[in-house]
Amino acid sequence: MGRSVELARIIDGCKSGDADSFAQVVDMYSGRCYGYFYRLTGDRDLSDELLSELFIRLVEKIGSYKGGAFESWLFKIASNIFHDHLRGKQRRKKLLETRRGQLELEPDLNEQRVSDEAGDRLDRLQAQLSRLDDDTRDLILLRFYSELSFKEIAELRSEPIGTALSKLHRGLKKLRELMEG
Repeated sequence: MGRSVELARIIDGCKSGDADSFAQVVDMYSGRCYGYFYRLTGDRDLSDELLSELFIRLVEKIGSYKGGAFESWLFKIASNIFHDHLRGKQRRKKLLETRRGQLELEPDLNEQRVSDEAGDRLDRLQAQLSRLDDDTRDLILLRFYSELSFKEIAELRSEPIGTALSKLHRGLKKLRELMEG
């Protein structure tokens, strides 16, 4: 109970604009949030950018936090930032494809794939995760990397807990098939 009381005190400090309180939140969550972004993107620089955006949004939106599971609230913002990034990436991709067509260049989509021959299981896992659809990958990472409970995930995604469990089960089955294939 001491940790939740301490977290509540820190959050109250953030709401009143206390820089030290914000620094404490960054210290507490930057590692997990960076890891979440890195597992989604596989790119260190992009993960740093997304993490910076997360803490900027935290400063902007801390007043909208009304209690409940702070981690769920924070990872909901992180998830939204990642999905905003994907939408922007899609817009840029369409723009580039249009420009290429105008310049009559061969399409050369710069897809990064991690080689299965790298031998490192983590690289293989990252590669297979990248083959999953964004929603499934996000769900797996929220559960296993960000360590959110099924209840927190269901609340975060505004869906029944059974739906979250079912989607996670199907996603894990697909990931297992990819890893064995």
